[in-house]
Amino acid sequence: MSKKTRFAPSPTGYLHVGGARTALFSWLYARKHGGKFVLRVEDTDLERSTQESVNAILEGMTWLGLEYDEGPFYQTERFDRYKQIIQQLLDQGDAYYCCCSKEQLEKLRAEQMARKEKPRYDGRCRDVADANQNGETVIRFKNPDEGEVVIHDLVKGDIVIANKELDDLIIARADGTPTYNLTVVVDDMDMDITHVIRGDDHINNTPRQINILKALGAELPEYAHVPMILGDDGARLSKRHGAVSVMQYRDEGFLPEAVLNYLVRLGWSHGDQEIFSVDEMIEYFDLEQVNVSASTFNSEKLLWLNHHYIMHSDPAHIAHHLSWHMGNLDIDPTEGPDLVDVIKVQRERTKTLVEMAAASAFFYKNFEAYDEKAVKKNFKQGSAEVLQKLHDAFTQIPEWDGEQLHQIVLDLAETMELKLGKVAQPLRVAISGSSASPPIDATLSLLGRGKTLARIERAVEFIEATRSE
Repeated sequence: MSKKTRFAPSPTGYLHVGGARTALFSWLYARKHGGKFVLRVEDTDLERSTQESVNAILEGMTWLGLEYDEGPFYQTERFDRYKQIIQQLLDQGDAYYCCCSKEQLEKLRAEQMARKEKPRYDGRCRDVADANQNGETVIRFKNPDEGEVVIHDLVKGDIVIANKELDDLIIARADGTPTYNLTVVVDDMDMDITHVIRGDDHINNTPRQINILKALGAELPEYAHVPMILGDDGARLSKRHGAVSVMQYRDEGFLPEAVLNYLVRLGWSHGDQEIFSVDEMIEYFDLEQVNVSASTFNSEKLLWLNHHYIMHSDPAHIAHHLSWHMGNLDIDPTEGPDLVDVIKVQRERTKTLVEMAAASAFFYKNFEAYDEKAVKKNFKQGSAEVLQKLHDAFTQIPEWDGEQLHQIVLDLAETMELKLGKVAQPLRVAISGSSASPPIDATLSLLGRGKTLARIERAVEFIEATRSE
């Protein structure tokens, strides 16, 4: 049988880092083995599931490039099927009605804890022929009393659980809606899922799900439980550690391939290799190489990877993502220099696309004010004269060429017997608003004649007005 994996998020929030890594591992395994990858939205929690969260999950998958072969499937569209399976389990004698009230269950739990026993349902309704099907009646799965469940986990090795440790879990609530452990089993069975790759917080669910699958006569999938992700303080990764939503990384200026590369190394390795193309991930990935212990998220490492991809990716590819960030600054990147050319002069200088967009905004629109520190350091006595002479010289050249412009700057510094910085830095502040920009020849070339001359005129007026105050 062809290998088939699935990613099954609950739409109660955004696509978070842990979920994205699970999706990536499942996607890679399917791609490596020429199988199929299924997206299934587990939206049976009607109170907490939202369409906004569904959209966020789909958007995150698309941004990461994790395309699915089947789906998205929605559990809320499969209630008739779950009802059919629940009835089948009842008819087989593998499920039963339970009319225990909330007060009865709380009392049972308190008594067990007082005896220092593990709290669990004691099966008191198992043999009640006609359970009082009042408003509190639920349906429970009749878990085997004897024997054990063996999970042949592809990451953690064999895990053995005695059936006597498992109680009779609820598979249908009092209102008739199915519970998580029932819907997952039916979906994995109906969708022919061969490999269930998910977080190890699901290990307690797996033996219960295996027993339901066995009761239904279904073929068991193989399981791989991947360890959790920790923050750099050793606690489970959460919002307080910073960005945990995948799309938040997009918003903060990360490239999707940098995020994928980082996620794949969270708990998996291939020798000492750090940088992986998607094709290499598919070629090398194997569940046997997934670490058993938890992984620690390192924001600095992700930032380093992002800078690597900004440096070495096709500028046209980066432009596709950078244009979104330029739009966030109310900049139309078609109204100015080619974004690809801007990327070529900025990529060594910026680690995120947010930084790159902010540092490149002056190419496309006038800045509101000069950087105060840059003004104090570079707009000094004589700066207006320097800028006016540059303006006059720039006006005379027939073609706007970076090399010629740079030569004018060099020649003026020599003629006026000034250090190069005394000429180039006031010019840089005048045209960019700050003391930091790409090399002056590239900056002038990309900015163009019109904007350059206008900004030099503005700077001269600013310096003279400041001097007269």
